[in-house]
Amino acid sequence: MSTKTPDLDTAYRLQSPEDNRQLYAEWAGDYDDGFAAREDYQLPAHTARAFVAAGGQGPVLDVGAGTGLCGAILAGLGVGPIDAADISAEMLDRAMRKDIYRDAIETDLNQGIPAPRDSYSGIVSSGTFTHGHLGPEVLPALLRVARHGAQFAISINAKHFEEKGFDLALRRMEQGQIENLKLPRVRIYGDLAAGPHKDDMAFIALFEKS
Repeated sequence: MSTKTPDLDTAYRLQSPEDNRQLYAEWAGDYDDGFAAREDYQLPAHTARAFVAAGGQGPVLDVGAGTGLCGAILAGLGVGPIDAADISAEMLDRAMRKDIYRDAIETDLNQGIPAPRDSYSGIVSSGTFTHGHLGPEVLPALLRVARHGAQFAISINAKHFEEKGFDLALRRMEQGQIENLKLPRVRIYGDLAAGPHKDDMAFIALFEKS
């Protein structure tokens, strides 16, 4: 384990699933009160509210749930039940202590999601699709566990969106797999943020499974 406090730059440099596990194991205890509070992290709220505004409802899978920031907003908006999926056992442990999730699924999305096909009416993901993290190649795994008509709200870092080809992947998926695609742009951090990434933007990919 590193003795350096994990930070956003470290997260953006992640390259492998094992890198993710190590970073978030170290970061779990300080994530909410340290990073999220210090950087005025607004993306989980934007994602949850976009999901609800689009008509999303449970049961929901929160993909890359982390410590449960997005799930907490969803629960507060009356959405449930919610399951949490994440690569980090330590982050999931923190999330489950908030008593907002029905179940926790520890998984590497590159290997798929160990849940039955057509399990969920909604899929949300906040902060998982960003630099050093996952690309559009895992989207079919999310579609597999979603029911016909399921609402998706997936945040994607704007720079990562372009670099990893999310636009092309989503347009291809519109040919029979998804419909009603919308891509609103939001600020990841609020007015209190002061770090080098304070002006970073994200798309929220809103769509329904065909």
